[in-house]
Amino acid sequence: MIARLTGLLDHSTEGSVIINVGGVGYLVFCSTRTLELLLAEREMVSVYIETHVREDHIHLYGFIDQLEQEWFKLLTTVQGVGAKVALAILSVVVPETLAQTVAAADKAVISQAPGVGPKLATRIISELKDKIGDLDISMGPFESRTGLNADLIKDPNANQATADAVSALVNLGYGRNEAYTAVAQAVQRLGDSAVVEMLIKDGLLGLAASKPGDPQ
Repeated sequence: MIARLTGLLDHSTEGSVIINVGGVGYLVFCSTRTLELLLAEREMVSVYIETHVREDHIHLYGFIDQLEQEWFKLLTTVQGVGAKVALAILSVVVPETLAQTVAAADKAVISQAPGVGPKLATRIISELKDKIGDLDISMGPFESRTGLNADLIKDPNANQATADAVSALVNLGYGRNEAYTAVAQAVQRLGDSAVVEMLIKDGLLGLAASKPGDPQ
């Protein structure tokens, strides 16, 4: 089994690249994010590989890092999500924020991916909400963007409290992004064991301090 390829970037098209390894060109299908990062490197590139073997083909799927690879594997456990749809999702939602998107049950974001309608988006969220803890690799990039720590992401109860708090703030009229930020900061201040009511109250205080007045 091929686990990783390192070689020269030979050719690229929409959705795939050819990587020349010792004179052999490997066709590798990638997300838009990975393609952009590979093209930025221009020459020598390295990708993690998932190999899918079928009766009529062998396909290689490449990922710029292990976080994206783990999300690909997790997404394809959902009924109706094949490799193509998983790559489409990873092209519109970066891996570092997918856990937050799933925890917040944000169907609108996931539905932006081609081939993902509201029904499939609902199934993805439902089936993956309790599987986020299966991501055993470092959650560092996610932490740096959201302010949430790895223990919170791996704790289903904390996920639910976070999702409910974000939803409550959105229902009060705040934008989803500022609601995410406010709840993440509340978790930092109160700790991972904070219940949803505490997160909402602290989040509102933080929002009021940063932008006085009624929510827009």
